Amino acid sequence: MAVATHVKRAFKYRFYPTHAQAAELSRTFGCVRKVYNLALAARTEAWARQERVGYNASSAMLTAWKRSEELAYLNEVSSVPLQQALRHVQAAFTLFFAKRAGYPRFKSRKQSRRSAEYTTSAFRFRDGELRLAKMAEPVAIVWSRPLPKGASPSTVTVSQDAAGRWFVSLLCRDPGVQPLAATNAAAGIDAGLTHLMTLSTGEKITNPRHERADRARLAKAQRELSRKAGGKGTNRAKARRKVARIHARIADRRRDGLHKLTSRLVRENQTLVIEDLAVRNMVKNRGLARAVSDAAWREMRAMLEYKCAWYGRNLVVVDRWFPSSRLCSRCGTVRAKIPLDVREWTCDCGTVHDRDVNAAKNLLAAGLAASVCGAGARPQRSTPGGQSASKQKTPRREP
Repeated sequence: MAVATHVKRAFKYRFYPTHAQAAELSRTFGCVRKVYNLALAARTEAWARQERVGYNASSAMLTAWKRSEELAYLNEVSSVPLQQALRHVQAAFTLFFAKRAGYPRFKSRKQSRRSAEYTTSAFRFRDGELRLAKMAEPVAIVWSRPLPKGASPSTVTVSQDAAGRWFVSLLCRDPGVQPLAATNAAAGIDAGLTHLMTLSTGEKITNPRHERADRARLAKAQRELSRKAGGKGTNRAKARRKVARIHARIADRRRDGLHKLTSRLVRENQTLVIEDLAVRNMVKNRGLARAVSDAAWREMRAMLEYKCAWYGRNLVVVDRWFPSSRLCSRCGTVRAKIPLDVREWTCDCGTVHDRDVNAAKNLLAAGLAASVCGAGARPQRSTPGGQSASKQKTPRREP
């Protein structure tokens, strides 16, 4: 798999703004949200009239908005984040028209992400010092890891999460991302809840259950928040930030563990095979929704996808209807049904299977077969009667 030279990579850091910087950034966040919603409303109205409004037209609208008395405050912040907001609206509609996303939604003051994007004309980065437009002092960044040598950021994104923490993300080319040395190792990965991952090698990776570790603290904080009066009271804001800090702690530990695990898998294996799980449907099960969300299977898959692309590895995704747990990895017999509480089962051929290890082995075999046969091949699927049957599409013959 070919890897593009010098991959663009975002390096995210905490920073601690001064009171003046925090006030300026908060105004910028509000203006960015306002411009985004105005542009989205204008495009929606034009869409109702069967007209289209592109980026150039919305940019002209932004100029008119700044000249109006009602929206004159838009001139108080840097114009670059406002222009970037228009580009984000354009990108959202591009995905919508390509049927890769739903219709863009308006940004809420309480729930939307507070962020602003600066391009090279609106910041200066020199000798590890970052200065943003409309700010006299440099940003006090905590350099938890060094940037690539000679890196020159092309975009800077400033954000604030619900816990009140400030972050700055520097997008720059990373020459350190290069294809790893090829290896013959391959692994099938069966995702689960008791064990986060079970590999075809027999290794089982324990599910850390980060949310369960902080469940009591989170429940107590949420009860305290529910007792606070509604509105914009100071006590309610403090209680809300306390809940957000616990959620942030859980998310940070989960993300850190997934990064370490996926990096190891990509480093050790040339080919990784996973199952196409319907996570959106699984979280509709009220009995499993919390555990499935805590496992973060979708986030794990996203990490494997971009890390395999970075380092020249192969990631194969097997069809979700492939009977990996019911298929005997030795003789190929497909069992009619195996309840979820059955963790071991014996095949008619006499082989005793660990449910998860057997599934990982079958995923690996199906993934390797699909990668050899080509993208059009689909793994084996079972018939309603439990017998094994091939569901591969027959190639159309040319006359």
